[in-house]
Amino acid sequence: MTSLCYILLPIVVIIGLLRKCRERSWGRCKDTSNLQDRVFLVTGANSGIGKETVRELVRRNAKVIMACRDMESARNCIAEIRTKIPTGEMIPMELDLASLLSIHKFAERVLQDFPEIHGLINNAGVYVPLKNRTSTRDGFEIHFGVNHLGHFLLTNLLLDRMKRSAPSRIVIVTSKLMESGVIDFSNLNGEKGLPSKGRMNPAYCNSKLANAYFTTELARRLENTGVNVYMVCPGFTYTGLFRNVKRRWFHYIIFSPVALLFLRTAHQGAQTVLHCATDAGLSNESGLLYRDCNLYASKRTLRPEVAQKLWDISASLTGVHSSK
Repeated sequence: MTSLCYILLPIVVIIGLLRKCRERSWGRCKDTSNLQDRVFLVTGANSGIGKETVRELVRRNAKVIMACRDMESARNCIAEIRTKIPTGEMIPMELDLASLLSIHKFAERVLQDFPEIHGLINNAGVYVPLKNRTSTRDGFEIHFGVNHLGHFLLTNLLLDRMKRSAPSRIVIVTSKLMESGVIDFSNLNGEKGLPSKGRMNPAYCNSKLANAYFTTELARRLENTGVNVYMVCPGFTYTGLFRNVKRRWFHYIIFSPVALLFLRTAHQGAQTVLHCATDAGLSNESGLLYRDCNLYASKRTLRPEVAQKLWDISASLTGVHSSK
């Protein structure tokens, strides 16, 4: 037993030191300016990165609209944050991104109750095993429908208000997995099936690539309006995103060393989101990708013609009036 301790202790220490080194490279939002009188809207605000984003925004005295599907969870989230942070304001509002009707109702209420919106953080997302064959209430493949179309519609419904509130910012949470995504206009909704590649979920990767194309086209359309758009890869973060994926006990054993070295906490994952949403020193150049609180050069080239075509199709599917 003693010999085993002598072997394991140095390994644990080395892994701990390596993790500390990695954490230093992940970046941290350094801007802690007072955000009083600034209004932010965060989707998926009751858990994971969204919850930590809300926590830090109210710590800076912001007013935060918490767009959540589960209102009880939203209220529990507020109660937890309030045990340590008395500042700012949190307003829970029901939003189901899997329903176009819910998005319209939510947007109508937001526009009625809030004369200004200074920050829109499109954070919510789903990851569902393909074998579940899950669809939104409107019949869209769940990843394409929630991760892309839901936020596409929500953003467009709030866009005029954000223009009038300028300077304002839109942050769209994507993922490095977008580099494995494909935009196939003949199969956007998975009509032809989405064959799995190893352990990758192609529908999720495709939706994250759609997020990136949405960002670039939105930025182009918002030039000279005072509304800047940024896309964020938060890094490999421990959240409830993969709650629908069933794992066996040995997966946890195999995964543990990877988690210790690469898996970020939700607080760490929220840092680049906060950086893009609040940092006064951030570049005014819109449509860029950030990771670790710095510009990130993706291996994926985004083609303008694809971005424009995806926008037009998304507008048609969601009933958005689209101007060039």
